[in-house]
Amino acid sequence: MRLCQECGKVLYARYDLDTARVEVPRSVLAGRPADMWRYFEILPVKDESNIVTLGEGLTPILAAPRLGREIGSSDLLIKDEGQNPTGTFKSRGLSAAVSKAKELGVTGVTIPTAGNAGGALASYAARAGMSSHVFMPQDASEANKKEVVHAGGELVLVDGLIGEAGQQSRQVAEEQDMFDLSTLQEPYRAEGKKTMGYEIAEQLNWTFPDAIIYPTGGGTGVVGIWKAVEELESLGWSDGKRPRFFSVQAEDCQPIVRAFERGDDHAEPWENAHTIAHGMRVPSAIADYMILKVLRDSGGGAIAIKDEDMLHHMRLTAQLEGVVVGPEGGAVVAAARTLIEQGTLSRDDKILLINTGSGLKNLDLM
Repeated sequence: MRLCQECGKVLYARYDLDTARVEVPRSVLAGRPADMWRYFEILPVKDESNIVTLGEGLTPILAAPRLGREIGSSDLLIKDEGQNPTGTFKSRGLSAAVSKAKELGVTGVTIPTAGNAGGALASYAARAGMSSHVFMPQDASEANKKEVVHAGGELVLVDGLIGEAGQQSRQVAEEQDMFDLSTLQEPYRAEGKKTMGYEIAEQLNWTFPDAIIYPTGGGTGVVGIWKAVEELESLGWSDGKRPRFFSVQAEDCQPIVRAFERGDDHAEPWENAHTIAHGMRVPSAIADYMILKVLRDSGGGAIAIKDEDMLHHMRLTAQLEGVVVGPEGGAVVAAARTLIEQGTLSRDDKILLINTGSGLKNLDLM
């Protein structure tokens, strides 16, 4: 089962957190491996022998004082997801989804992607001994295309954007009895992404920052981290203070920003979407209502950034901090600057930026 059979909406994995609170104290983490599977009891795989891993997770949170001074923040942090095995945060979701697929006896998987998720799937499917079919827009980056083929995935280039890729992915999955891993159209990728939230709390001594700024396409990261915030409260692992969540989108593909500003509960598809940040070129997200609820419940917001500002802040981050971020990472830096200038965030707020991928996957933008 991929979506709710009654309403067609997102399925959410739930755990017996009352039992986990008693049987799994957070002190057990001290002796566990430094990867996302340290949180095994609150992930969807039941038998550890089914875990398909390349060492993903526990990426560093880096202080960024020089960059902070430049944009007006006295307490700026970057969680660098570019240090995951396949170079982006997509490693987390695909490790969880492929692991669960293995446990369910799946032998072949499909995925639509703007780029990075396809490379991650091909790698994890190879690790699991599964076949993978990746559906990607024709104009995706050459690095992403080569990554899929190099790992043995079958690459299909699609005329259109990720929506058209999704249609083909689901069709092939149905015809060939494979499992389609479209963003939030199955419940497992979000479980891998939520481990970012567990790590943020653990790395910050079981607290959360005042604000988390996240680049948003399909929104799995936003939904996943917020799910972690709620679960950590139920487990009694965090101090109960919730972060404000800010979604960042590209100026020429900002359905979530537009819906947030209008006060809508759903985001209408964005027409003629284009941006250099392929991870944010998602005209329509199935979890739009969930993303918008997180932003509002947390007291956060949504902001759109121009492509040229992404490029400028990509370079600025590398030059001032040595952190090589992608355009999505540049977008969150630019967003932080604007939010501080607007007074939405103060210079003394602890602000955490999520860099979702390494800039080394975007050599053409350097």
